[in-house]
Amino acid sequence: MLENLTQSFSKALDRFRGPGKLSEEQVQEALREVRRALLEADVHFQVAKTFTSRVIERLIGQERLDGVTGVQQATHAFQEELTRLMRPEQEALPKNPGHPMVLLLAGLQGAGKTTSAAKIGLWLKKRQNRNVLLAACDLQRPGAVDQLQQLGLQLGLDVHAEQPGPGVDPIGVAKRALAVAKKGRYDALIVDSAGRLHVDAALMAEIQGMHQTIQPDATYLVLDAMTGQDAVESAKAFADALPFHGIVLSKMDGDARGGAALSIREITGIGVSFLGTGETPTDLEEFDPGRLAGRILDLGDVVGLVEQAQEAVEEKDRTQDYMRMMQGKLSMEDLLDQFRMIRKMGSMKKMLGMLPGAGRMSGLLESVDDSEFARIEAIILSMTPKERLHPEVLDGSRRRRIARGSGTEVSDVNRLYRSFQQMQKQMKSMGKMFGGGRGTKRLLKQMQSQGGLPSMPGFPGVLPPKKKH
Repeated sequence: MLENLTQSFSKALDRFRGPGKLSEEQVQEALREVRRALLEADVHFQVAKTFTSRVIERLIGQERLDGVTGVQQATHAFQEELTRLMRPEQEALPKNPGHPMVLLLAGLQGAGKTTSAAKIGLWLKKRQNRNVLLAACDLQRPGAVDQLQQLGLQLGLDVHAEQPGPGVDPIGVAKRALAVAKKGRYDALIVDSAGRLHVDAALMAEIQGMHQTIQPDATYLVLDAMTGQDAVESAKAFADALPFHGIVLSKMDGDARGGAALSIREITGIGVSFLGTGETPTDLEEFDPGRLAGRILDLGDVVGLVEQAQEAVEEKDRTQDYMRMMQGKLSMEDLLDQFRMIRKMGSMKKMLGMLPGAGRMSGLLESVDDSEFARIEAIILSMTPKERLHPEVLDGSRRRRIARGSGTEVSDVNRLYRSFQQMQKQMKSMGKMFGGGRGTKRLLKQMQSQGGLPSMPGFPGVLPPKKKH
């Protein structure tokens, strides 16, 4: 996400390295490069101009602070102004909603409203323990109703749906869905509305009628981040017709140049509430301008990485994993559980991209292959339950059978087994260092008191690189 913009900012910041205070020439030259990068990222020209002007005012003639480098001063200024540029005036969710809390989603066809409705529903269910009802009110696009029903079934969310036909219209469906939500004592109702290929009078009349009928606590405009300034223009057209609480910016994981995220609030006055960062239902973030600014400036998003890890595994499960590990009792079954936990967090490339300095490792990130997980999982699943719990029984014939069953080579099975043995020995040695059972328990309690346990060592690092012939 935003790789090109990150690289451009990194180049600009490199100009501030060196002794002495920041000169006007130095600042102007670097900011010209930043302005060009912003325009190439499809940021609105007025926003690019405003941003660079504010940074220039902060930096020109500023005295070097003791112990602070020029690049640190510039980075601080860039981060603060980026955050200011994107900071929404309202929180992601309405402050004092009714019961149920009614959320209405609007936007053009193809922006990702239906998947966003499901993602927000899952986010409310997991983060706030809310009982959510989805309403399929997009009767315009073929398959939209079925799509939301399938998503609801997959995610464990109830869906109010009526098949298009005589007497069935979006406003009526929304009204009946609200009645069902009230009767069923749901905490939240999320209404998916119809879109069009472009803004037109019929679309606006329909969404305005729905808004008037169900009186939502918050209306969100769903925009495709990949459309750049077109998304900003769509937002301006919709804002003239409806009062929006916030924006859901979808497809931020694709070839998005980032212009919409940086421009939208400054141009329309509507802040971003949520970011869609991937294709899976869990790929939704509550928008935090400071964290996004950190990603753009290659400072990473460790907070986001920790949140994903916490969602992927329960603390009590991690404690049990570590107890077995430090006693040298780790099995292939445990290893399989860890790979699955990491896969829950998202793609490895995405996770590594959230680390500070990831922008300078763009070549390495491109080589990260998530199919390695599938290959290792296939090998372990081709083992019998006994072999997973007692890998020491894996003789030559068993390894050949596992290789055939997993579609891999015997050398792949051997590599996994050697890596597993090495990790087992390392963890057993650590357990002895801390004095066995009681010492290990004290260590685990200390780690928990300091912010929780990290995930069990898994991939990358479990397998040595495969040799090329």
